[in-house]
Amino acid sequence: MRTLVIAEAGVNHNGDMAIAKALIDVAADAGVDLVKFQTFKADRLVTTQAKKAEYQNRMTAADESQHAMIRRLELTREMHDVLIAYCQERGIGFFSTGFDPESVDLLVELGLDRFKIPSGEITNLPYLRHVGRYGKLIILSTGMATLGEIEAALEILEQAGTARDQITVLHCNTEYPTPIKDVNLRAMVTIREALGVTVGYSDHTLGIEVSIAAVALGATVIEKHFTLDRNLPGPDHRASLEPEELKAMVRAIRNIEEALGDGRKRPSQSEVKNKPVARKSIVAACAIKAGEALTPSNIVIKRPGTGISPMRWDEIVGRKVTRGFETDELIEL
Repeated sequence: MRTLVIAEAGVNHNGDMAIAKALIDVAADAGVDLVKFQTFKADRLVTTQAKKAEYQNRMTAADESQHAMIRRLELTREMHDVLIAYCQERGIGFFSTGFDPESVDLLVELGLDRFKIPSGEITNLPYLRHVGRYGKLIILSTGMATLGEIEAALEILEQAGTARDQITVLHCNTEYPTPIKDVNLRAMVTIREALGVTVGYSDHTLGIEVSIAAVALGATVIEKHFTLDRNLPGPDHRASLEPEELKAMVRAIRNIEEALGDGRKRPSQSEVKNKPVARKSIVAACAIKAGEALTPSNIVIKRPGTGISPMRWDEIVGRKVTRGFETDELIEL
């Protein structure tokens, strides 16, 4: 199965369309499936008094409120149109997270065929109902959530009109960057088995190895933040991949997909030729005369594997030979 790889540009455009287009270029060159932005209005998303997260304080001006920070990062309807057109030009899918019902409606108007529900909205009942009523494909992030909260969100989405088999649940940790000790990647498997859903992983760790491991464990979607340069100002750049790292992640994921194979254990086409070289046969340990019985003293097991298989040892011991054999000669009957 091919993993859906989402390159999360998010708000790493810093409100600059030239940077946004450059991010699309990077994602297209890396071979990802979708490049994802964020669709919101600060006035609908956050109060003017809301504090920033600790990681946001580290990366932005300490005296700037969350509302002011987010307002600078809004994308207008016209900006969305430009970015969608540029994605089409570059041959990559445009995607975005809508953070409120009005933003979700806008994305539908723009022709998006699936939704991304961010971790912060998993307990937002009216929002979940609004998204669920559309009956479209949904990718649901679960940072900060318990298994019970995930189950409750799934039930709301189902009751609103979206079947469970249309929902992919992403295991996620909402710390930027996520410490390796807090990844708990096996929780992704728990979600799949406990809730009967398709799963994936939204990766906020540094580096690419956790995303690759997630694919090996069965992730069908990988979402990863990326940037042009981790040193750019803004809340998410430091926890993002740079262009060459994004390319390396996509290559590794595609290699892992191929390596996973179909699950049937059988000799591969490439290794069949090595069977006669690497396996062994029953051979004469010393000169054996015609009419002699084969015994553990006069036969031994050695390469190549072009003669009688050692698995027939019990059948061979005690048999008399009809001709003589030289030392190291393959035994024939």
